Amino acid sequence: MTKLIGYARVSTKTQTTDRQEADLLAVGVRRDDLYVDRGVSGARSSRPEFDRALAALEAGDTLVITTLDRLGRSTQNMLAFAHELRGRGAGLRVLNLGGGDVDTSTPMGSMLFTIMAALAQMEHDIKRERVTDSIAKRRAAGQDLGGRPQRITDSQIRNAVHLVDAGQPAAQVARDLGMSRATFYRRSRTLT
Repeated sequence: MTKLIGYARVSTKTQTTDRQEADLLAVGVRRDDLYVDRGVSGARSSRPEFDRALAALEAGDTLVITTLDRLGRSTQNMLAFAHELRGRGAGLRVLNLGGGDVDTSTPMGSMLFTIMAALAQMEHDIKRERVTDSIAKRRAAGQDLGGRPQRITDSQIRNAVHLVDAGQPAAQVARDLGMSRATFYRRSRTLT
């Protein structure tokens, strides 16, 4: 008996899979054949529920996802995955690919999947390139990139160095500042 195996994923714990799940259930995926990963990046090779969904697939079954990026980021990995499914006699169905529903068990669906996988990776690479370029430009302009603010000022470190020079144990001085001795030594070296 062939069945539909659904897979939904969100990258962070604060995101919700409600819409993905509703779409998968609407096309006939049964609730007990729906696997959901929460807080798992698509770039990770091991996704617990994805691995369970694949283990549940048998010949004639179809893995159903809502969008291509639920599978992963790399064109090469997506194509290898689609090839592996074909070898197992299983299909892949992407609900929202190119404005419609694509089933890789058909020649046209397979071709469209290949093209869209390449475009998805290109989009991801362009986005990464833009972020890297933006960071480089902000650094060159001397702009603040954010990050965790330093709690301990350079003045506090200088005062602590004077205490150590006066005979106070460095471990105690560092503890009073709320940092490790190694961090205290590293920060004090940068000031001299």
